Amino acid sequence: MSDALEIIEVARKTGKIKKGTNEVTKLIEKGEVKFLVVAMDVQPKEIIMHLPLLAKEKGVKYAEVAKKEELGAAAGLPVGTAAVAVTQEGDAKDLIKNF
Repeated sequence: MSDALEIIEVARKTGKIKKGTNEVTKLIEKGEVKFLVVAMDVQPKEIIMHLPLLAKEKGVKYAEVAKKEELGAAAGLPVGTAAVAVTQEGDAKDLIKNF
């Protein structure tokens, strides 16, 4: 498991996460995201293309994972998801800081 997926799992259990491209985009724009993970197998790519740029613009730490199924599983979903944002770090604070 990648460090990014571990951060999502820990934050899901001890902090707060939000799932889905639209939800995540709104939260980044509001400055409420501490860490962002995006799946690279999303089709079409246009769905997620804006997220790395937005994260950089807002100073949000950002990671990519290969599969949306892995990201969905880390977020506690039975299906894949294109993007997950950590809004409250919980016990993942140090993991994010050292990422």
